[in-house]
Amino acid sequence: MTERADLAADAPRHRASRLSAILDLLATEGRLGVAAAAEKLEVSEATIRRDFSELARRQLVTRNHGGVVATSVAYELPYRYRVSQRDSDLERIAQAASALVAPGAVVGMNGGTTTTTTARALTAREDLVESGITLVTSALNIAVEAVLRPHVRCVSLGGIPRPESYEVTGPLAIAGLSQLWLDVVILGVNGLSAVEGATCAHEDEAAVSRLMVERARDVIVVAAEGKLGARAFTEICGAAEVTQLVTTAPEGHDQVAAIRDLGVTVHCV
Repeated sequence: MTERADLAADAPRHRASRLSAILDLLATEGRLGVAAAAEKLEVSEATIRRDFSELARRQLVTRNHGGVVATSVAYELPYRYRVSQRDSDLERIAQAASALVAPGAVVGMNGGTTTTTTARALTAREDLVESGITLVTSALNIAVEAVLRPHVRCVSLGGIPRPESYEVTGPLAIAGLSQLWLDVVILGVNGLSAVEGATCAHEDEAAVSRLMVERARDVIVVAAEGKLGARAFTEICGAAEVTQLVTTAPEGHDQVAAIRDLGVTVHCV
């Protein structure tokens, strides 16, 4: 690219469009390198470096070696890289759970790494582009990514966000959710057992998730094997209120059998 063309690419109108395109790429990929961005957007690497610097100045991205990371996932990335096997588990759960959602459905989701991965799989489904879906979420990071999908009607609940999970809680979240009906809710949990039900660590987050269960026809819990049989601080709902469970636990796991005995459909992936 010539210097003249490179400078033209920095015209305000073109730059605004380019910055939006970079954020769109980050929403689906999580991180972006200079060379890859330059190739996809058909501008010079120097232009992309200036764009990255501008997005970092606005605190929309975090600079790293050779590129940027979306601010919404910046502190999670090192953890995800350290547990690549768990990433594979999350992907299996996400693909299986997202496949259970019917086109045109109204879907509720709370926060967490499992539901975030599931939200990405769900909103990327090509068969939903024409029918669309409505996604109601208490997690700001899920909303930020979902809103960039034209076929997703994203409803972000109000409230006070918790930095560890990006989940909003409190009276505003409860008031907004109490006016909505959901076809299905996909819940991430800290623990699930046949006796103690679905549980999480924070009572304010549990209150919002509990109301999602009450407002939904179908309750899908997404949980890795380590969550089965575990109990956290506060209850979200009883195990019998769960209609489907998607888990990496094997068929022979004692909790799989016990939860099935309650009438829950269990998908071992």
